[in-house]
Amino acid sequence: MIVEFHFDFGSPNAYFCHKLIPQVEARTGAEFQYVPVLLGGVFKLTNNKPPMVQFEGIKNKQEYNRLETQRFVAKHGLTAYNRNPFFPVNTVQIMRGAVVAEADGLFADYIDGVFHHMWEAPKKMDEPAVIHEALNASGLDGESVLARIQDQEIKDRLLANTENSVARGTFGSPTFFVGEEIYFGKDRLRDVEEAIGGL
Repeated sequence: MIVEFHFDFGSPNAYFCHKLIPQVEARTGAEFQYVPVLLGGVFKLTNNKPPMVQFEGIKNKQEYNRLETQRFVAKHGLTAYNRNPFFPVNTVQIMRGAVVAEADGLFADYIDGVFHHMWEAPKKMDEPAVIHEALNASGLDGESVLARIQDQEIKDRLLANTENSVARGTFGSPTFFVGEEIYFGKDRLRDVEEAIGGL
């Protein structure tokens, strides 16, 4: 059974889901298919806004969001998590890099590496020199990836992923599809697991 996980590295909630997905796969026997999308493109296509903009000026809202994050981290033992001090990060380069890695059969290693450098040993992952060094440190070829993200085919693939995801109902990251049923956010992982069990 294939369950789709539409993600952008810039979302800490996508990172949390990435860390928990192996447990869901082990319990259910399902295989999660990772689909890279560009969150900035999703926001543009849906007229959505990031929470820090959407909830700006709302008393106590951001504080509560941080509290919920702390609770989620503690509940699931996600002790490696570190808030990225450079957040928000423009993810277009590293998301195109994900498309390159997928084409080269290095998708899993790339995903693990970039999530690590975004949310465990956080760096400013929108600067080419930083990306280059981070990918090399993760055993990947940073120079090759950065060169190939300029290929029109790579750009078009990420754009198509993003547009197709929005056409199916996506408005943010992380988004899951179990068959054609859509689920949004880290707090829907339990519902995703239940839906897998019901198929």
